[in-house]
Order: sequence, then structure tokens, then C-alpha cells
Amino acid sequence: MDKVIDATDHILGRISSRIAKELLEGNKIVVINAGMAVITGNPKLTVENFRIKNRRGDPHHGPYYPKTITGIFKRSVRGMVPYKKAKGREALKRLSVYSDNPKKLKGNKEGKNISNLECRYITLADVAKKLGGK
Repeated sequence: MDKVIDATDHILGRISSRIAKELLEGNKIVVINAGMAVITGNPKLTVENFRIKNRRGDPHHGPYYPKTITGIFKRSVRGMVPYKKAKGREALKRLSVYSDNPKKLKGNKEGKNISNLECRYITLADVAKKLGGK
């Protein structure tokens, strides 16, 4: 059975670490509304940091950084699992990420959200849009 997590108004790093822990335990995770996850900090600096990562390296030989909502979300989870080992690769295969809610699933709200934030933030959908992703 899949565990469905709704990423709306959740901090990207915090929800990614929870998901990584669940994946390493052997659970299958489906993330919905990934575009509504937020990244805290100055929005202009956040977008500029992602642009620097995208421009880094050679377009033919990498490193490759995602521009889409689902790609950025998966990449943040990938950084929290040992993806170069078999255990980490198998864990990432159990992760499904959707930028919206295509199957009208009911997701659980887990962890901290933006209701008690006092700093500036930007949504993952806005970051992807400014990077030129879909």
C-alpha cells in the first residue's frame, strides 16, 4: 500500500528528509502537490542559486540539474539517501512525485508547514517557472 503525502505549504528540506527516512524503511511513497512546497529564504537569492546550479558544467557531460517541479523535488530527496548504493537506488524507485493531484488522492499533512514561519519563502512551482521548467 502506498503512503500518500500532500506537500502543500510544507518546507522542502523538512518534508524531503521525512520522505527519505520512510523510503529507506521500505515504504512506497506518493507525493502530491509538490509544486506547493516552499523553500525558505530570500526568493531572489534562491532562484539565483538554482540558476547557478543549472549553468554549472557541460550540457553534454553534466552535472545535470532539473528544472521541473518533480525533478527538483526528487533531487532534494535523492540528496538524503545513499543513492550510489543498491539500498538507495531501490529506495528512490519507490518514490512517485506529482506536481498536482492527478488521481484525486487524499494525502496526509506531516511535519512543519508555513503557518508558523516568520521568514520569506518561495514555492517550488515559482522556482521551476523562473528556471524555464514546466
